[in-house]
Amino acid sequence: MDLSAELKAFCRTSGADLAGIADLAPFQQGWPTLPPDLLRLYTRAISVAVRLDDDIMDAIDDLPTTEYADHYRRANEILDRVTAAIAAWIMNRGFRAEAVPASKIIDTDNLLGGLSHKAVARMAGIGWQGKSLLIVSPEFGPRIRLATVLTDLPLLPDGPLKNRCGACTECTDACPAGAIRNVTAEGMYASREEALFFGRCAAKTLANSTMPGIGARICGVCVRACPHGKPRKPAA
Repeated sequence: MDLSAELKAFCRTSGADLAGIADLAPFQQGWPTLPPDLLRLYTRAISVAVRLDDDIMDAIDDLPTTEYADHYRRANEILDRVTAAIAAWIMNRGFRAEAVPASKIIDTDNLLGGLSHKAVARMAGIGWQGKSLLIVSPEFGPRIRLATVLTDLPLLPDGPLKNRCGACTECTDACPAGAIRNVTAEGMYASREEALFFGRCAAKTLANSTMPGIGARICGVCVRACPHGKPRKPAA
């Protein structure tokens, strides 16, 4: 087994449902990170995903449920444990590694973390970026949470997948904030505003966070609505 395959196998035994490797070269020129020199020592990023529970996601209507809020937090905790284990695995082999938390807002004005887990996941072949800005994986659709490990370990990178959203408008139609513009990008969107009326999405998740038992800026409606990853009902 080569090193990249060995690492991916370790990711899965550590609790990740999906794992991929991104080349950081495309991100080195002007890609926004916090701090700005976050990627300076690294050449690769490992993207990992954990699957969200179908029953919990299917129970969402126009508002997040308390069950989803709890599940969201648990998924983030799992991801942070997984990325810590991956970083230790790499460092034990004499290379640099840094785990980027699954859901940590550093710039609260612009709702930005240390880097875009979605951008890394797209380059790592986890999925394509859908009209909702979420990563849509072939296996689970957008019913995943993401985290990242940065490293200088010389791994064989994966590559982006072809966008499969097509003419589908399910997430656009379902969005309770009317925030999704129904625009498809073959690669990354040039900005969040190209895909979303981002202020509408931000206002909706802020309002949701004040609901009893929620306490997080979440929604989940577009995740639930996407036909990719929906559980298939057995034929009658």
